[in-house]
Amino acid sequence: MKQPIFKFFTSPRNLYIIGFIIIVGLSFSEVFRGRQNTFRIFYESTRLFWDGIVPYGDTWKLMASGLDNFIYGPVFNVFFTPFAFLPEWLSPYVWNIFNYTLYFLAIFTLPNKYTLEEKCKTFLFTFLILATTQLAFQYNPTIAYLFVFAFSLLERNKPFWAIMLILFSGFTKIYGIFQLGLLVCYPKFWRNILYVAIGCVFFFFLPAINVKIGNIFSYYQNWVDMLVNHQDTRTWDTFFYIQPWGNITSIRMYIQIGTLLALVSLLFVNHKKFKSFEFRAQVPGILMGWLILFSNVAEKHTYVIALLGYMLWYWSMPYLNSSSTTKLLDKILFYAAFFIMVIVPIDILCPPFIMRFLFYKLSLNLWLFTFIWFRMCFVTFIKDFLPYQRRVVLTLTMRHPK
Repeated sequence: MKQPIFKFFTSPRNLYIIGFIIIVGLSFSEVFRGRQNTFRIFYESTRLFWDGIVPYGDTWKLMASGLDNFIYGPVFNVFFTPFAFLPEWLSPYVWNIFNYTLYFLAIFTLPNKYTLEEKCKTFLFTFLILATTQLAFQYNPTIAYLFVFAFSLLERNKPFWAIMLILFSGFTKIYGIFQLGLLVCYPKFWRNILYVAIGCVFFFFLPAINVKIGNIFSYYQNWVDMLVNHQDTRTWDTFFYIQPWGNITSIRMYIQIGTLLALVSLLFVNHKKFKSFEFRAQVPGILMGWLILFSNVAEKHTYVIALLGYMLWYWSMPYLNSSSTTKLLDKILFYAAFFIMVIVPIDILCPPFIMRFLFYKLSLNLWLFTFIWFRMCFVTFIKDFLPYQRRVVLTLTMRHPK
């Protein structure tokens, strides 16, 4: 009995069909009840863009009454154009199916160092949180799969297209721009920096297809101002709102800069590992976790990005096929993350009052992922380095005894 079930759930075709049906069903449930508000934000902002109206600030509040702020870059409106001009009854379905399909492809086109079984498990691990964010028609799946596609392209020695995806992500929702740090792990760094410069110019001026060149800078300034104002509009699911100390946003910037500088330092300290596929796979996973955990704004379903990164990291660990206490700890964290961060936020699987207690009173989700993230950093950057230092000290002591 176990073998047929295992075979069924390790078939990409079966998984895609099941997921497709669920995503379409969820999309229908929200559209039917008129609850596709996030999609309406994307839709209305893109229409305003093509009407020559800046979709930020007071103009947005006046033109889009009742909708939350539009917080994406002007490049997003160019990208979203095909969806904004489809029939309004059809467009939400196409948007969700489009993102679901590319998310699926991103996982199943990962380098072959990841086995088919690991790719299937990655999809299954993240599917429920993916479905949750697609229930709200969010952009989070797009950011997640752009990270993975860019990593796969870098591994296939196609840096130009990887960089273009990274920049596209950054020019629409900031997050992706940090993936440029991975370029130090790959050959021909300065050539890749030239690609970055070309890509930045292209994407920066892309909105000029409907915005006067002289207004481009002010257009981007409006976007930045919206991002700055938006971060303090509510309580978010990030490290800066973790209980029991509560809101620590007053020192948010220092923590962000400090942790980012620490990551950069650890990356260069481990430069000898750049030739290792496992290391190169773990670094984007850690970065995807950092972007969400230490973000200015993130919600429960935004963690689809962080958890997909965690899967990149988890399946790249060579000791997972061995028996050890280290493996046991990571297995426990694996299932804890699935239960707490994927199952608990879903109303039909966990009573909402339990979720509110665990998340808002105890911050269990934030504590758990904080521990996971620091463990990821320790295993990737520090674990192998510390024994090496002890061996050096021991060797020097033996050579030069007192």
